Amino acid sequence: MKKLFGGIDLTWKKLIIFAVIAGLYTGFMAYLPAAKDTSFADISITFEWWVLFGIIIIVNSKSPLDSALKCFVFFLISQPLVYLVQVPFNSYGWGIFRYYPAWFRWTLLTFPMGYIGWYMKKEQWWSLLILVPMLLFVGFHYTGFLRYCCSFFPYRLLSTLFCAATMLIYPWYIFRNEKLRKTGVIISAALIALLTIYTFTAGKKTFYTTTVMVNNGSMGVEFDDSYSVALSDESFGKVYIVYEDNIEDYMINADFDKGGSVQMTLTSPEGDERVFSIYVHSDHLDITEITGN
Repeated sequence: MKKLFGGIDLTWKKLIIFAVIAGLYTGFMAYLPAAKDTSFADISITFEWWVLFGIIIIVNSKSPLDSALKCFVFFLISQPLVYLVQVPFNSYGWGIFRYYPAWFRWTLLTFPMGYIGWYMKKEQWWSLLILVPMLLFVGFHYTGFLRYCCSFFPYRLLSTLFCAATMLIYPWYIFRNEKLRKTGVIISAALIALLTIYTFTAGKKTFYTTTVMVNNGSMGVEFDDSYSVALSDESFGKVYIVYEDNIEDYMINADFDKGGSVQMTLTSPEGDERVFSIYVHSDHLDITEITGN
């Protein structure tokens, strides 16, 4: 681990090979159906792995300028490759590059970040001040993954653990000064604890909102605002009937807090009930009517 954080002779040839491998791997993970909605695909969506790659480049660079240039070139090569790999398989074809401009803006920022980041190697008290924003950035990802994992366990568990582990690893292996190392680990541990408490105790947040069904839609179910609807387990969230002006009709919407299997009961003003089995996935629903009630 110590060799990874400062013991590599990071030549330009090695950097380019590193960038190509990172870009190809990320592109394949973004496309691979088996990786969809798992921690393995997160590298194509979020930043926690790219923070690691950036820090590895910074601590193995010889000067602030060397660090800035190598960070910039690494991202300049790897990020377009992520989309290039997907061109033959994606329905957008070359149009998938519409998503690249946002990553290109981040690529531009890697130059000043790489330059400033190199000064962590100076082993001064302000070296921690350079590292802390990176820890907070990874911590932001940690909270998102943790909440997702709690809702759809064990999905995103690996990403959650990865963020927590790297937050502790960075100060311990970036610094050689014992006082800086211990202080940095204490800061990281405190952040992890606070963010974990926040995730579990902060105001309840809806995981996602979706439409369950539309009046007289594909399921042939008729209802209006005189009907009532409820979930068998309120911990999943809530369902409610609304009138949608755009379609001039009623629909049942849901605010889900977690995934799994739950039943929904639709009750008419006369008391007649229709019961539906719903399986809540992270981005869609499976719904069937339970007959014979």
